[in-house]
Amino acid sequence: MKNSIIICVIFYFQSLNAQKIFGKIVNEQKASLTGVNVYFDGTTIGTITDFNGNFSLNYGSKLNAVLVVSSVGFQTEFITDKSNKTELYIVLYPVAQILKEVIVSRDGFSRQEKIKLFREQFLGTTTFGKKATIENEDDIYFEYNKKSNTLTAFSEKPLIINNNALGYTINYELLNFITHFYKLSIRSSDVKKSYYAGVSRFEETDNSSKTLKRRVNSYQGSQLQFFRTLAGNLWNKDNFLLFKGSFQANPKDFFTITDTLDLKKITVAKQIKGLDKMKFVAEFTLLYKKADQSRIIFETTNFYIDQFGNNSNSENILFSGKIIEQKVGDMLPLNYGIN
Repeated sequence: MKNSIIICVIFYFQSLNAQKIFGKIVNEQKASLTGVNVYFDGTTIGTITDFNGNFSLNYGSKLNAVLVVSSVGFQTEFITDKSNKTELYIVLYPVAQILKEVIVSRDGFSRQEKIKLFREQFLGTTTFGKKATIENEDDIYFEYNKKSNTLTAFSEKPLIINNNALGYTINYELLNFITHFYKLSIRSSDVKKSYYAGVSRFEETDNSSKTLKRRVNSYQGSQLQFFRTLAGNLWNKDNFLLFKGSFQANPKDFFTITDTLDLKKITVAKQIKGLDKMKFVAEFTLLYKKADQSRIIFETTNFYIDQFGNNSNSENILFSGKIIEQKVGDMLPLNYGIN
């Protein structure tokens, strides 16, 4: 499947009943750590620790995002099991200082070419994607495997992304980035599949009326809107429509939605004919506002969606077409539009 992309968001199934969580963060010697980032992945809900290493966060009772604790020089902690806890005591451990080996690459591609490919596959080539910038591109390093025709990107520090068009600065910890090519190439036109994963914190920098309108434009037809459409059964001609082959399909014939705590469990009906050899569960065409066409393939029979539109099993839900043009440069926080 050409030019497909998988975007992975860390997701867990723990229902949170409290609306406030607080705690203290220390190092191995039990000394308080100041200025540590504490945030819910993919949202604007975050803070930093004070001089005594203390923090507190208010959040909605149905938030199902991972709590990320991050500070330069320390291993990032991902807190998923907070059941019945409103107070946390977190110890951060230092990152082992390993001198990176400098390898003279003989793949024939320059760093400039790799950065260009990274921007296209990570930030995107839409209007907003092209305007977004990464402050610390020098912290990104690459490895190209000529045997598998894959480009991998790494960063030991969070990427600082300035998205002035949408009014956000994004602190993005890149956990994984790999692009597969059909042949020995560094061009986006030869991309077979691209995958990136990470955790992100959004900080609002502008909420003018023009910026808010641009956010609406970015949301329309996005994957975030699609998963909210699916979970809420909000299909209509001014939103997403589902097609099987050339014919419009009734989503109720293919998706069973079950309430599970604060999540929606989605069960996908397996389509046997024509897909068994490819190990797909189901595939559909999506049409947004009768214009933008995309394709979606499910490699899982079950996944979950929370009230924000955050979904599990991202690696098993593949998109292609119009909807994958939006990448990090068009990304909105998961709590966008949610009171």
